[in-house]
Amino acid sequence: MTKLKLGSLLDDRPVKLSVELPASVHRDLIAYGELLAQTTGTAGPIEPVKLIAPMLERFMATDRVFAKSRRNPSSNTE
Repeated sequence: MTKLKLGSLLDDRPVKLSVELPASVHRDLIAYGELLAQTTGTAGPIEPVKLIAPMLERFMATDRVFAKSRRNPSSNTE
């Protein structure tokens, strides 16, 4: 089986945000949560709200331009 980009989710103190998502993205998050639960052995599907922060974190961690700008804040990436 292909390894998902997200692994087990850490239980961390959240900051509350309100976000509007397209219905198709919400459906995909539900499907991803179900698949992630199966691959990690978690009982029951993982709620979409628990996926958003780790997905954003992973996205930013793998964005080379963003990482470079974080290492060297004086460089302009525009």
